[in-house]
Amino acid sequence: MRRPIVLTNVHVLCPATGRDRPGRVVIEGGRIAGLDGDGTPEGAEVVDGAGAVLAPGLIDLRASLGEPGHEHRETIESAAEAAAAGGITTLCALPDSDPAADDPALVNYVLRRGEATGSVTLLPYGAATRGCAGKEITEFGLLREAGAIAFTDGRHAIAEARTMRLALSYARAFGSFVVQHPEEPSLTRNAAATEGEMATRMGLPAAPAAAEAMMVARDVALARLTRGHVHFAHVSTGAALDLIRAAKGEGLRVTCDTAPPYFDLNETAIGDFRTYAKLSPPLRREEDRRAVVEALADGTIDAIASDHQPWDADDKRLPFAQAEAGGAGLATLLAVTLARVHAGDLTLMRAIELLTAAPARLLGLEVGRIAVGAPADLVLISPDRAWKVEAGRLPGKAQNSPFDGRALEGRVIGTWKAGRRVFGA
Repeated sequence: MRRPIVLTNVHVLCPATGRDRPGRVVIEGGRIAGLDGDGTPEGAEVVDGAGAVLAPGLIDLRASLGEPGHEHRETIESAAEAAAAGGITTLCALPDSDPAADDPALVNYVLRRGEATGSVTLLPYGAATRGCAGKEITEFGLLREAGAIAFTDGRHAIAEARTMRLALSYARAFGSFVVQHPEEPSLTRNAAATEGEMATRMGLPAAPAAAEAMMVARDVALARLTRGHVHFAHVSTGAALDLIRAAKGEGLRVTCDTAPPYFDLNETAIGDFRTYAKLSPPLRREEDRRAVVEALADGTIDAIASDHQPWDADDKRLPFAQAEAGGAGLATLLAVTLARVHAGDLTLMRAIELLTAAPARLLGLEVGRIAVGAPADLVLISPDRAWKVEAGRLPGKAQNSPFDGRALEGRVIGTWKAGRRVFGA
């Protein structure tokens, strides 16, 4: 049995319960045993939080892992290390590995490897189609039974309308949903940037931003037809957000997330052919970045995900058009989100909600809250502590951060998983 833990002198911030005040938390048996009381269990370890913010452990809705198949980019163990340093205690793993997680045995493998780390709960997505190739629907029932939380083809769009219709119908039958990468592939194939003046000046193959809204419009119509639940990943344009906002107003089962690059950066970040800033979807114009920030504040966007895509140096040290698209995001998820708090765009409560209670609601999880009896998945945050993102010095294997060189405020100083401290700064 582990010793009880008492976290004292902390500011407890829990969007799920509305708690926002100084307090103390008692942890026993991996769960929260008490709040605000005076008693200290015999033999307890007492941790003085020095006034820092204690929040539920972060829930990351979307991350690619190199394992299985590309362990040179990232392993489950190295991803767990980066997640703990970023305050993430629950991580949803995309199925676009090699081989793809289109088989119950692979879903079960990811679950077991997550448990083995002891520091993060890995929740695997099941591939919506065989090999994430967009053609043949997988066995949703068997994947769900094996532990798949939902279905997606990861960073590949489900392009055929009939296939997406079937996926939404099957997911609904099994009490789940489909996560779509919202891009019209015939318009975005081989594109390296968003169509416009910047891409033209740089001589890059580009795709119109409208490709995102086109796929959203189609899948909103399919959600209406099937009464299924579609979730749009890393939404990055104002036009797509307007469609999602209207669909929600209609009462359709439509949700979405975005990722930090789309509310912190715009297309000017690629101006020096910085391949670390080559992402999928590509960075957008400033007006779209502002639209994403507004949608975070007004509730149109349901959650913030890291969109972690690990690539090694050889994948990025190429001419811009040939370099792989995607960025590492586990260690920077919280701090870049807090940048919107420091800028006055979001309250701290809303920012933490987008990273904890909101994704927990979406997935139907018992974590994401600080309450008696809840799992003791917790993160201690110093919101004003300054640091600088430096590729090569980030936790985990993946160093391809689009925020390389960015000065940030907000640092994780402690992470607890089921009452066990898995990170401390």
